[in-house]
Amino acid sequence: MKQLACIALLATSVTLLAGCERREAEVVIGSKNFTEAVILGEVLHGLVRQSGVPSRHQRALGGTRLVFNALASGEIDAYVEYTGTLTHEIFAAENPASDSDLRRLLARDRVVMAGTFGFQDNYALGLPEALAESLDIRTVSDLNDHPGLVVRVSSEFMDRADGWPGLRNFYQLPQQDVRGIEHDLAYRALAAGNADVTDLYTTDAEIAYYGLRVLDDDRGYFPRYDAVLLYRADLAERAPAAVAALERLLGRIDEEGMIAMNAAVKLERRTETEVAREFLREFLGSAVAGPVEGRGARLLRRTGEHLVLVSISLLCAVAVAVPLGILAARRPRLGHVVLGLVGIGQTIPALALLVVMVPLFGIGAGPALVALFVYSLLPIVRNTHAGITGIPTPLIESAEALGLPPLARLRRIELPLAMPTILAGIKTAAVINVGGATLGALVGAGGYGQPILTGIRLDDTGLILEGAVPSALLALAMQWLFERAERAVVPRGIRSNGR
Repeated sequence: MKQLACIALLATSVTLLAGCERREAEVVIGSKNFTEAVILGEVLHGLVRQSGVPSRHQRALGGTRLVFNALASGEIDAYVEYTGTLTHEIFAAENPASDSDLRRLLARDRVVMAGTFGFQDNYALGLPEALAESLDIRTVSDLNDHPGLVVRVSSEFMDRADGWPGLRNFYQLPQQDVRGIEHDLAYRALAAGNADVTDLYTTDAEIAYYGLRVLDDDRGYFPRYDAVLLYRADLAERAPAAVAALERLLGRIDEEGMIAMNAAVKLERRTETEVAREFLREFLGSAVAGPVEGRGARLLRRTGEHLVLVSISLLCAVAVAVPLGILAARRPRLGHVVLGLVGIGQTIPALALLVVMVPLFGIGAGPALVALFVYSLLPIVRNTHAGITGIPTPLIESAEALGLPPLARLRRIELPLAMPTILAGIKTAAVINVGGATLGALVGAGGYGQPILTGIRLDDTGLILEGAVPSALLALAMQWLFERAERAVVPRGIRSNGR
């Protein structure tokens, strides 16, 4: 019954957290996990706020599928997408031939494609200018003459329908040393000489900064990637002022302007929020209102988000895993099954588990809580099982000889003797949870993972440390806390450290 109650608590917590994340009148803007998308998400967020409608930006949520599915399910209300991505990734099976086809397909999910912002951000291949000149490479077809080139493309490009697999087959490219890498890291690999060719977004500021040659798509593989506004069809009814504000931006950003905004963030080390507000000041002709969150306030908020993820998932795991460990110890045959099942949960890659949970629990804290709960089970179940089965047999026989019933024996003898081992398992799970919770930022759960991911994207060590250092300190604090707990609840004679 306790296990069922805790699972119900976990489900309730997930539901409550998901519900608390969004107010009824609030417009939620989403963005994909790259700089341009975050900047434009901040611009849209600012426009909605200026219209007088409450708004929130769920920034850097992840890849195309995750963000589009969040829009289709109503978890976000609007975001910036690209026509080539819609044609070749989202609706590849339908093979839409025009924008009118795209609008018809989007309408099935109650999504409106309002129009283009005025620029294209196309896919292309590029390599350092000096290398391109020395090998006389000007077009994608020219790569056929250089099979030894090292290719490092973004991870999403490696798997997209309009990405590397299709491009390689279309041009019959012979390169074999091809791997996926974070898009922003690919530029650094080119600069360091660890790669020769990568995929580009044509509005990337790094193209000029690193002196790259953009190869001509001489056979016309890549489609047009016009930046377009997508929003929920019901948004016009719920918040007509917000829709009117968003549509004011259509046709108002050109390629040079977008490159300049990307450069301000990537090269000048300014924040996306700051760059978006500067654009809006010029666009609206007035200052953009809104609080500016300082480092201290930001750290406090992220600490709260991280503690919520860790504490709820850990408490529920303890309530489920300890009884399971006791059951495994009391029923050896069933114990093998229990340990095997929780062990399987531990082998699932964290990122895969998070993504699998998104369709069930949506974006935000839900998927992260469930994933952390699953990862916490094994160390607690295993240590509970080991602690009870490791009690010397003569002690158990003495308890039985005294006539203690099984429940009293468990409460008075087995659990106290096993407590140091059980607490060690809980401590291990807590430390794992602190680190694992950083991945929650990939699905909009916040926490210390947010500055880490942003820092990796922007090559900003300060931002990475802003998330990594507090996370490490929290893990140490957890370890210290459980050592204090052991001293408080375990008799001195049976403590693991003997003190």
